[in-house]
Amino acid sequence: MTDSWVNETLYAAWGQRFRVVRELARVKSDFQDIMVFESGTHGRVMLLDGVVQITEADEFVYQEMLAHVPLLAHGAAKRVLIIGAGDGGVLRRVLQHRGVERAVMVEIDGEVIRLAKEHLPGIAGDAWTDPRAEVIVGDGIDYVKQAPAASFDVVIVDSTDPIGVGEVLFTDAFYANCARLLTGRGLVVNQCGVPFMQADELRETSVRRGRAFPDVWAYVAAVPTYVGGFMTLGWAAKDATLRAVPVEEIRRRAEAAGILGATRYWTPEIHLGAFQLPPYIADHLPRG
Repeated sequence: MTDSWVNETLYAAWGQRFRVVRELARVKSDFQDIMVFESGTHGRVMLLDGVVQITEADEFVYQEMLAHVPLLAHGAAKRVLIIGAGDGGVLRRVLQHRGVERAVMVEIDGEVIRLAKEHLPGIAGDAWTDPRAEVIVGDGIDYVKQAPAASFDVVIVDSTDPIGVGEVLFTDAFYANCARLLTGRGLVVNQCGVPFMQADELRETSVRRGRAFPDVWAYVAAVPTYVGGFMTLGWAAKDATLRAVPVEEIRRRAEAAGILGATRYWTPEIHLGAFQLPPYIADHLPRG
Protein backbone atom coordinates (compact mmCIF):
# COMPACT_ATOMS: atom_id res chain seq x y z
CA MET A 1 0.00 0.00 0.00
CA THR A 2 1.36 3.46 -0.91
CA ASP A 3 1.15 6.09 1.79
CA SER A 4 -0.95 9.15 1.08
CA TRP A 5 0.43 12.50 2.22
CA VAL A 6 -0.94 16.04 2.51
CA ASN A 7 1.47 18.92 2.04
CA GLU A 8 0.58 22.22 3.68
CA THR A 9 0.67 25.11 1.19
CA LEU A 10 1.04 28.15 3.48
CA TYR A 11 4.59 28.94 2.33
CA ALA A 12 5.92 28.40 -1.17
CA ALA A 13 9.41 27.28 -0.15
CA TRP A 14 8.94 25.61 3.25
CA GLY A 15 6.31 23.54 4.94
CA GLN A 16 5.17 20.36 6.63
CA ARG A 17 3.34 17.27 5.56
CA PHE A 18 1.03 14.77 7.23
CA ARG A 19 0.49 11.12 6.46
CA VAL A 20 -3.20 10.60 5.77
CA VAL A 21 -4.59 7.49 7.41
CA ARG A 22 -8.12 8.21 6.20
CA GLU A 23 -9.72 11.11 4.38
CA LEU A 24 -12.95 12.10 6.13
CA ALA A 25 -14.20 15.05 4.10
CA ARG A 26 -13.22 17.23 1.19
CA VAL A 27 -15.65 20.11 0.49
CA LYS A 28 -15.54 23.26 -1.58
CA SER A 29 -17.74 25.75 0.24
CA ASP A 30 -18.80 29.17 -0.99
CA PHE A 31 -15.67 30.58 0.66
CA GLN A 32 -12.86 28.02 0.71
CA ASP A 33 -11.67 24.45 0.21
CA ILE A 34 -12.09 22.39 3.37
CA MET A 35 -10.39 19.07 4.08
CA VAL A 36 -10.65 16.89 7.19
CA PHE A 37 -8.55 13.76 7.59
CA GLU A 38 -7.24 11.30 10.14
CA SER A 39 -3.48 11.72 10.46
CA GLY A 40 -0.89 9.24 11.63
CA THR A 41 0.39 11.46 14.44
CA HIS A 42 -1.93 14.36 15.27
CA GLY A 43 -5.38 12.83 15.33
CA ARG A 44 -7.91 14.48 13.06
CA VAL A 45 -6.82 17.56 11.13
CA MET A 46 -8.75 20.34 9.37
CA LEU A 47 -7.23 22.30 6.50
CA LEU A 48 -8.70 25.41 4.88
CA ASP A 49 -7.33 26.20 1.43
CA GLY A 50 -4.45 23.83 2.09
CA VAL A 51 -3.43 25.42 5.40
CA VAL A 52 -3.63 23.61 8.75
CA GLN A 53 -6.26 25.20 10.98
CA ILE A 54 -6.53 22.72 13.81
CA THR A 55 -5.42 19.28 14.92
CA GLU A 56 -6.85 17.21 17.72
CA ALA A 57 -3.39 16.73 19.22
CA ASP A 58 -2.40 20.34 19.89
CA GLU A 59 -5.59 22.42 19.58
CA PHE A 60 -5.60 22.99 23.34
CA VAL A 61 -2.54 25.27 23.17
CA TYR A 62 -4.04 27.77 20.78
CA GLN A 63 -7.59 27.62 22.13
CA GLU A 64 -6.62 28.03 25.78
CA MET A 65 -4.34 30.99 25.11
CA LEU A 66 -6.78 32.72 22.78
CA ALA A 67 -9.66 32.44 25.26
CA HIS A 68 -8.31 32.33 28.82
CA VAL A 69 -5.74 35.12 28.54
CA PRO A 70 -8.14 37.94 27.58
CA LEU A 71 -10.94 36.78 29.87
CA LEU A 72 -8.71 36.48 32.92
CA ALA A 73 -6.86 39.69 32.13
CA HIS A 74 -10.19 41.49 32.03
CA GLY A 75 -11.35 39.79 35.20
CA ALA A 76 -15.07 40.48 34.90
CA ALA A 77 -16.02 39.65 31.32
CA LYS A 78 -19.68 38.72 31.02
CA ARG A 79 -20.30 39.20 27.29
CA VAL A 80 -17.86 37.81 24.75
CA LEU A 81 -17.90 38.08 20.96
CA ILE A 82 -16.04 35.44 18.94
CA ILE A 83 -15.38 36.05 15.25
CA GLY A 84 -14.53 32.92 13.26
CA ALA A 85 -13.49 29.88 15.30
CA GLY A 86 -15.86 27.60 13.40
CA ASP A 87 -14.52 24.45 15.04
CA GLY A 88 -16.06 25.56 18.35
CA GLY A 89 -12.92 25.25 20.44
CA VAL A 90 -12.73 28.89 21.47
CA LEU A 91 -16.44 28.90 22.27
CA ARG A 92 -15.92 25.88 24.53
CA ARG A 93 -13.06 27.56 26.44
CA VAL A 94 -14.96 30.83 26.82
CA LEU A 95 -17.95 28.99 28.26
CA GLN A 96 -15.73 27.27 30.81
CA HIS A 97 -15.68 30.62 32.63
CA ARG A 98 -18.49 30.68 35.18
CA GLY A 99 -18.88 34.44 34.94
CA VAL A 100 -19.62 34.50 31.22
CA GLU A 101 -23.30 35.17 30.67
CA ARG A 102 -23.37 35.41 26.87
CA ALA A 103 -21.01 34.24 24.14
CA VAL A 104 -21.82 35.17 20.55
CA MET A 105 -19.89 33.35 17.83
CA VAL A 106 -20.07 34.62 14.24
CA GLU A 107 -18.59 32.28 11.62
CA ILE A 108 -18.93 33.12 7.94
CA ASP A 109 -18.67 29.54 6.64
CA GLY A 110 -21.39 27.21 7.86
CA GLU A 111 -19.61 24.27 6.27
CA VAL A 112 -16.74 24.63 8.74
CA ILE A 113 -19.19 24.35 11.62
CA ARG A 114 -21.00 21.40 10.03
CA LEU A 115 -17.80 19.46 9.36
CA ALA A 116 -16.39 20.22 12.81
CA LYS A 117 -19.55 18.93 14.45
CA GLU A 118 -19.44 15.77 12.35
CA HIS A 119 -15.74 14.94 12.37
CA LEU A 120 -14.19 16.89 15.27
CA PRO A 121 -16.89 16.74 17.95
CA GLY A 122 -14.46 16.62 20.86
CA ILE A 123 -13.08 20.07 20.13
CA ALA A 124 -16.28 21.96 20.96
CA GLY A 125 -17.73 19.39 23.33
CA ASP A 126 -21.08 20.61 24.65
CA ALA A 127 -20.50 24.24 23.66
CA TRP A 128 -22.91 24.12 20.71
CA THR A 129 -25.86 23.43 23.03
CA ASP A 130 -24.88 25.66 25.96
CA PRO A 131 -27.78 28.09 26.59
CA ARG A 132 -25.33 30.98 26.97
CA ALA A 133 -24.05 30.47 23.41
CA GLU A 134 -25.45 32.13 20.30
CA VAL A 135 -23.93 30.75 17.10
CA ILE A 136 -24.48 32.84 13.96
CA VAL A 137 -23.52 31.79 10.45
CA GLY A 138 -22.81 35.19 8.98
CA ASP A 139 -20.33 37.93 8.25
CA GLY A 140 -18.35 39.09 11.27
CA ILE A 141 -17.64 42.42 9.57
CA ASP A 142 -21.34 43.17 9.31
CA TYR A 143 -21.92 42.02 12.86
CA VAL A 144 -19.37 44.38 14.40
CA LYS A 145 -20.70 47.26 12.29
CA GLN A 146 -24.21 46.74 13.62
CA ALA A 147 -23.51 45.75 17.22
CA PRO A 148 -24.55 48.40 19.76
CA ALA A 149 -21.87 50.44 21.49
CA ALA A 150 -20.43 48.94 24.68
CA SER A 151 -22.26 45.65 24.12
CA PHE A 152 -19.29 43.30 24.73
CA ASP A 153 -16.42 43.06 27.20
CA VAL A 154 -14.03 40.97 25.08
CA VAL A 155 -13.70 40.27 21.34
CA ILE A 156 -11.77 37.18 20.21
CA VAL A 157 -10.89 36.93 16.52
CA ASP A 158 -9.91 33.44 15.39
CA SER A 159 -9.53 33.81 11.65
CA THR A 160 -7.40 32.61 8.80
CA ASP A 161 -4.44 34.76 7.76
CA PRO A 162 -5.18 38.16 6.13
CA ILE A 163 -5.64 36.69 2.68
CA GLY A 164 -8.86 35.59 1.03
CA VAL A 165 -11.87 35.32 3.33
CA GLY A 166 -9.92 36.47 6.41
CA GLU A 167 -8.49 39.67 4.94
CA VAL A 168 -11.31 42.00 6.00
CA LEU A 169 -10.79 41.05 9.67
CA PHE A 170 -7.47 42.94 9.76
CA THR A 171 -8.55 46.42 8.60
CA ASP A 172 -8.68 49.82 10.31
CA ALA A 173 -12.47 49.86 10.07
CA PHE A 174 -12.80 46.47 11.74
CA TYR A 175 -10.70 47.47 14.74
CA ALA A 176 -12.49 50.82 15.03
CA ASN A 177 -15.81 48.99 15.21
CA CYS A 178 -14.40 46.60 17.80
CA ALA A 179 -13.36 49.56 19.95
CA ARG A 180 -16.85 51.02 19.64
CA LEU A 181 -18.71 47.87 20.64
CA LEU A 182 -16.43 47.16 23.61
CA THR A 183 -17.06 48.38 27.13
CA GLY A 184 -14.71 50.76 28.92
CA ARG A 185 -12.15 48.12 29.91
CA GLY A 186 -12.71 46.07 26.78
CA LEU A 187 -10.05 44.34 24.71
CA VAL A 188 -9.67 42.40 21.49
CA VAL A 189 -7.26 39.57 20.72
CA ASN A 190 -6.54 37.99 17.35
CA GLN A 191 -4.08 35.61 15.76
CA CYS A 192 -1.20 37.41 14.06
CA GLY A 193 0.71 34.54 12.51
CA VAL A 194 4.14 33.06 13.16
CA PRO A 195 6.51 36.07 13.16
CA PHE A 196 9.57 34.09 12.12
CA MET A 197 7.83 33.67 8.76
CA GLN A 198 5.03 36.26 8.88
CA ALA A 199 6.55 39.33 10.55
CA ASP A 200 4.72 41.68 8.18
CA GLU A 201 1.39 40.39 9.45
CA LEU A 202 2.26 41.19 13.06
CA ARG A 203 3.75 44.58 12.24
CA GLU A 204 0.95 45.80 9.98
CA THR A 205 -1.94 44.62 12.13
CA SER A 206 -0.31 46.13 15.23
CA VAL A 207 -0.21 49.53 13.55
CA ARG A 208 -3.87 49.20 12.58
CA ARG A 209 -4.95 48.14 16.06
CA GLY A 210 -2.99 51.07 17.48
CA ARG A 211 -5.21 53.51 15.61
CA ALA A 212 -8.23 52.34 17.62
CA PHE A 213 -6.75 51.24 20.98
CA PRO A 214 -4.30 52.91 23.36
CA ASP A 215 -2.56 49.70 24.42
CA VAL A 216 -1.24 47.45 21.67
CA TRP A 217 1.04 44.47 22.19
CA ALA A 218 1.19 40.73 21.51
CA TYR A 219 1.63 37.52 23.44
CA VAL A 220 2.88 34.15 22.31
CA ALA A 221 1.97 30.46 22.30
CA ALA A 222 3.99 27.53 21.01
CA VAL A 223 1.63 25.52 18.80
CA PRO A 224 3.54 22.64 17.16
CA THR A 225 1.51 22.50 13.94
CA TYR A 226 1.79 26.26 13.34
CA VAL A 227 5.34 25.71 12.17
CA GLY A 228 8.07 28.30 12.53
CA GLY A 229 8.30 28.88 16.28
CA PHE A 230 6.03 31.05 18.38
CA MET A 231 2.55 31.97 17.19
CA THR A 232 1.71 35.55 18.10
CA LEU A 233 -1.68 36.60 19.38
CA GLY A 234 -2.39 40.28 18.91
CA TRP A 235 -3.55 42.30 21.91
CA ALA A 236 -5.40 45.62 21.81
CA ALA A 237 -6.91 47.03 25.00
CA LYS A 238 -8.50 50.21 26.25
CA ASP A 239 -6.75 49.80 29.62
CA ALA A 240 -2.97 49.19 29.65
CA THR A 241 -3.08 47.68 33.14
CA LEU A 242 -4.89 44.59 31.91
CA ARG A 243 -1.72 42.89 30.67
CA ALA A 244 0.13 43.57 33.92
CA VAL A 245 -2.21 41.91 36.42
CA PRO A 246 -0.08 40.17 39.10
CA VAL A 247 0.20 36.40 38.88
CA GLU A 248 -1.50 35.91 42.25
CA GLU A 249 -4.56 37.82 41.03
CA ILE A 250 -4.65 35.86 37.76
CA ARG A 251 -4.59 32.66 39.81
CA ARG A 252 -7.42 33.91 42.03
CA ARG A 253 -9.51 34.83 38.99
CA ALA A 254 -8.85 31.46 37.34
CA GLU A 255 -9.97 29.64 40.47
CA ALA A 256 -13.12 31.74 40.69
CA ALA A 257 -13.80 31.15 36.98
CA GLY A 258 -13.47 27.40 37.42
CA ILE A 259 -10.54 26.78 35.08
CA LEU A 260 -7.60 26.53 37.48
CA GLY A 261 -6.14 23.03 37.11
CA ALA A 262 -8.37 22.29 34.11
CA THR A 263 -5.92 23.39 31.40
CA ARG A 264 -3.08 21.65 29.57
CA TYR A 265 -1.07 24.68 28.44
CA TRP A 266 -2.33 27.81 30.19
CA THR A 267 -1.20 28.52 33.74
CA PRO A 268 -1.06 31.82 35.65
CA GLU A 269 2.71 31.87 35.15
CA ILE A 270 2.44 31.11 31.41
CA HIS A 271 -0.17 33.88 31.20
CA LEU A 272 2.23 36.55 32.43
CA GLY A 273 5.28 35.11 30.70
CA ALA A 274 3.55 35.06 27.31
CA PHE A 275 3.71 38.86 27.18
CA GLN A 276 7.51 38.85 27.62
CA LEU A 277 8.60 38.80 23.99
CA PRO A 278 12.00 38.03 22.49
CA PRO A 279 13.43 41.00 20.58
CA TYR A 280 12.91 39.40 17.17
CA ILE A 281 9.17 39.58 17.86
CA ALA A 282 8.97 42.75 19.98
CA ASP A 283 10.88 44.72 17.32
CA HIS A 284 7.82 44.46 15.07
CA LEU A 285 5.51 46.12 17.59
CA PRO A 286 4.92 49.87 17.98
CA ARG A 287 6.84 51.57 20.78
CA GLY A 288 5.85 54.33 23.13
